[in-house]
Amino acid sequence: MSTPPKVGTLIINLGTPRSAEVDDVRVYLKQFLNDPRVLDINPVVRWFLLTFIILRSRPAESAHAYKTIWTDQGSPLMVHSEALVELLRARMPDRIFALGMRYGEPSIESALDALAAAQVDKVVVAPLYPHYASSSTGTALEVVYKRAAELWNVPSIQVLPPFYDAPGFLASWVAVCQRAFAAFEPDHVLFSYHGLPERHVQKSDPTGRHCLAAEGCCDAIVDANRHCYRAQCYATTRALLPLLGLKAEGISVTFQSRLGKDPWIKPYTDEALPELARRGVKRLSVVCPAFVADCLETLEEIGMRAKADFVAAGGEDLQLVPSLNAEPVWADALVELLRAL
Repeated sequence: MSTPPKVGTLIINLGTPRSAEVDDVRVYLKQFLNDPRVLDINPVVRWFLLTFIILRSRPAESAHAYKTIWTDQGSPLMVHSEALVELLRARMPDRIFALGMRYGEPSIESALDALAAAQVDKVVVAPLYPHYASSSTGTALEVVYKRAAELWNVPSIQVLPPFYDAPGFLASWVAVCQRAFAAFEPDHVLFSYHGLPERHVQKSDPTGRHCLAAEGCCDAIVDANRHCYRAQCYATTRALLPLLGLKAEGISVTFQSRLGKDPWIKPYTDEALPELARRGVKRLSVVCPAFVADCLETLEEIGMRAKADFVAAGGEDLQLVPSLNAEPVWADALVELLRAL
């Protein structure tokens, strides 16, 4: 009888600086923003922007922000990611797990090397990005494939596809949201997703004629937009509404974290907040389904800055709904997704 294949599972997330100190944040930002899938411009221009503009001021600003969320255990994203992996190990003792970050440590390369050292026959790669973007899933897989190709014994590789409408992923958000809503009783719910430059979603459209070409381009997933990040985000929202008992008039969808002067996908979260306050929304719950672990973009950008902006504009209170983090229901859902590969 043949021996069953030894399966390794590589869990991938974005990454985090080693610490909240300026020097470590600068190293992290340099690696992140030097990625041509993130800052997809002429490499000479990218080098000039990083060297003479961005890395001269942004590390100090970002370090200050990181210090507001840093815990005794370290970066929240790392803490939650490690806790999730431990839950997965307990639920899947037949698998060998490794955690890799696209930027910072532990790197994707070191995680793959660890799985190779364990002599796995197959690697299941799980980028923890529910929605596909070349600047998140795409760049992570590029590193995976390059590193795997350098190994003498190249393992079989299977990749967890975007899971923006997977039943377990949606059920996990329902459980987290219902608990949060019951405690806060919002009068409006904002679904805030990480933003992207418009050119990124347009480049994902193989026809070149669908994405952002018309008002309703994201109303349904079709062949032209099946890799479109914005369309997948709207699909997540549409799927969650009936599960949460929410009506379209009681919610909004926006995109946060834009950088630079180029147009990013709209509507913008920071512009929607004062408008909601002017419309009479007093208690606003914000859900961030693009993030499966709380991080700078949820805890500081939404939980602190967005809250202050909303209250300053006349709102009463803003609740950041916690992310899935290491919730047991999310670990169970991820096990189901991984078992299918």
